[in-house]
Amino acid sequence: MKYLIVGLGNIGDEYRNTRHNIGFKILDAFAEASNISFATERYGDVARVRVKNKQLVLLKPSTYMNLSGNAVRYWKEKEGIELNHILVLVDDLALPYGTIRIKGQGSDAGHNGLKNIAEMLGTSAYPRLRFGIGNDFPRGYQIDYVLGSFTIEERNKMPERLNVAIDAIKSFCLAGIQITMNTYNNK
Repeated sequence: MKYLIVGLGNIGDEYRNTRHNIGFKILDAFAEASNISFATERYGDVARVRVKNKQLVLLKPSTYMNLSGNAVRYWKEKEGIELNHILVLVDDLALPYGTIRIKGQGSDAGHNGLKNIAEMLGTSAYPRLRFGIGNDFPRGYQIDYVLGSFTIEERNKMPERLNVAIDAIKSFCLAGIQITMNTYNNK
């Protein structure tokens, strides 16, 4: 059984350690923990790993955040992956830093990456893992905040929060979304 795990982010050094790139950061940590590496392929960097009897295709789209749907649709079709076997990893301003929220479907909540994925797939009924980045910014500075770097305190907590996200991804593939939601939401 195949799963497509998509970490959202923007390519380029200027975005590497920004809050908006948490999807890339989660997949980089997953690859490092699995002793695998990414290769540049069509529409993104791709790595493959087996978790027990499941095959995971890890994707970091190279299309920039707002066009992520092109990469998701291409790899979904290329690998023959069912919609409910896609998990999109995304930053979320509405959640406190490090909080995990997994849903089987939902709105884009103003996130342009999720909006484009829904447009390209023709549905918003695909699973996603939202990683809280908090919302500690003055009114009108949302873009600066999401494209800004994590604080020292957040960076210190990052390894533990990334491990929780990795465990949630594995659970999604091995135990299914319902058990994963019950176990990891708000953890």
